[in-house]
Amino acid sequence: MAKAKDADEFIAQQRQAIAQNPECGNSHYNLGVALMGQKKYDEAEKHLNEAIENSPSLAEAYVALGGIALQHGDLDGCLRQNQTAVKARPGFSEGWGNIGFIQLQKGNLDEAIKALQKATTFNFRYVQAFANLANAYLLKGMIDESIETNQKALELHPDFAPAHNNLAIAYLEKGETKAAIEHCERAVALGYEVPPEILKEIEKLKK
Repeated sequence: MAKAKDADEFIAQQRQAIAQNPECGNSHYNLGVALMGQKKYDEAEKHLNEAIENSPSLAEAYVALGGIALQHGDLDGCLRQNQTAVKARPGFSEGWGNIGFIQLQKGNLDEAIKALQKATTFNFRYVQAFANLANAYLLKGMIDESIETNQKALELHPDFAPAHNNLAIAYLEKGETKAAIEHCERAVALGYEVPPEILKEIEKLKK
């Protein structure tokens, strides 16, 4: 199949592939994701469910359905889909990363930490999961673990602003003023919206 020039052409190609082979889970999945890109969530959902029906171990399709649930503000639905994704493929880091993120949103820190530890074990280059794990540690009062995990995120991506923001907060907690100021300034320079109360605290320390 020739490479598609744009999303519409790609969608047309997937529809054609499905017409020729209606039971191809991958084509349904590709079409579902492309339709999500065009915000056609109802039709996307239909094809993602078809993908699962034909390829039950296609963990990516459950994650995509979780993304649609999140678009509708349904955190529990998103959580369920990602839990099903990691049942279909236990080492699927994206599913674990999403579970961790949702548990973090729900304030379930122990569950978040467990899932995010799995996400970063299965994919040691998953920078967003490291940042979320560091955030969960911070909220749990595990300051040293938070610092160590943020530093892992920065080894992967030195300009990852959320990690600089988290480090500023963690170093403030530890009373390490110089490091807190440095990371706060770096987060701001990278365009991150550092919480106003942290900025205020940092300004006091500079005086």
